[in-house]
Amino acid sequence: MSDITPPVSTTTAPDPLAPARLGPVTLRNRVIKSATFEGVTRNALVTDKLIDFHVAVGRGGVGMTTVAYLAVAPEGRTERDQIYWRPEALPGLLRLTEAVHATGAKAAAQIGHAGPVANSRSNGLPSIAPSARPNPLALGFDRAATEDDIARVIAAHGDAARLAKDVGFDAVEIHLGHNYLASSFLSPNINRRKDSWGGSLSNRAEFARRIVAEVGEAAGGEIAIIAKMNMADGVPGGLWLDESLQFARMLESDGHLDAIELTGGSSLLDPMYLFRGDVPTQAMADTQKGFVKLGMKLFGGLVFKKYPYAPLYFRDYARQFRETLSMPLVLLGGVTDYDGMTTAMNDGFEFVAMARALLREPDLINRIQKDLTTTSLCIHCNLCAASIFTGTRCPLVADAKA
Repeated sequence: MSDITPPVSTTTAPDPLAPARLGPVTLRNRVIKSATFEGVTRNALVTDKLIDFHVAVGRGGVGMTTVAYLAVAPEGRTERDQIYWRPEALPGLLRLTEAVHATGAKAAAQIGHAGPVANSRSNGLPSIAPSARPNPLALGFDRAATEDDIARVIAAHGDAARLAKDVGFDAVEIHLGHNYLASSFLSPNINRRKDSWGGSLSNRAEFARRIVAEVGEAAGGEIAIIAKMNMADGVPGGLWLDESLQFARMLESDGHLDAIELTGGSSLLDPMYLFRGDVPTQAMADTQKGFVKLGMKLFGGLVFKKYPYAPLYFRDYARQFRETLSMPLVLLGGVTDYDGMTTAMNDGFEFVAMARALLREPDLINRIQKDLTTTSLCIHCNLCAASIFTGTRCPLVADAKA
């Protein structure tokens, strides 16, 4: 038997509330306000309410806040008032980043194309998907993306990254999840193409990989690049861990990303898989009109499945990625307190992302800094999800108003 004692590891998990590097950017802590559509961008432009929304969480202590969702093309909006990249939007976006920076936080721009999640009826433009399919929200059909569409959307992501850099964003988050266009190409359920963009995982992943490469070239190492990708779509026949782990390895080997934010669910087919907790079906139906409103009231219980809430509810899936990858990862889902943050750090995740808890209490991070035992007031009722088209907010806050 050897008398040599193995060395004791002195590696400790990082403090989630201490400064950290994300690619070329230093954040004051490892907490990111994840993207939640703010619902206050009338005429697809920045408003004072949008700036106030992000300034509140900036003042509240987050390391970085993510502006959602900035479409790379006009038909890539989920509804007409969503911002899309164009000259008229740039002065407002510059004003927004300057206001966020004044709080000490960094600002990220979530960029992407909604694809089959887009509402063509609202946008007045045809929606596209990997394959032609019915679009119940628009009461119409998505047409299959052509080769020209694919090339145009890839280039538009690069243009968006360049513009984001010009107006002062510190990072871009590429939306590769929730069955938006890139995610729908990855999904065997939605992508029924027979050409080089469909079939094998390698083919289905090519669109997303080219988008990421285009953004990487446009960013030029000057701003951080995050990809938000699905671990699982949560629907039969959709993307699951066996393929999403392979896809993540592809992204890591391509070398364009500074981090991956791990998410799940389908805004198209199973929206509540992402949120977990209560399902306010009637409140969500009340935000719609006509046949869509009636359909949601009658059949919403079938469309919006209920998933029980648990702290760190994506942790078990996400740990598979931590075991597989060496690049920085962002843990999302049920992060609401310091214990959750430190659990994520001990698991090897470099950052955590929060959304609903910060809608309830924008100053939650400052409060945790002062008292590490602070717990969130968020009860996961998901009434905030019903407010997204009238100004995203927590209705339980006394002064919450559209």
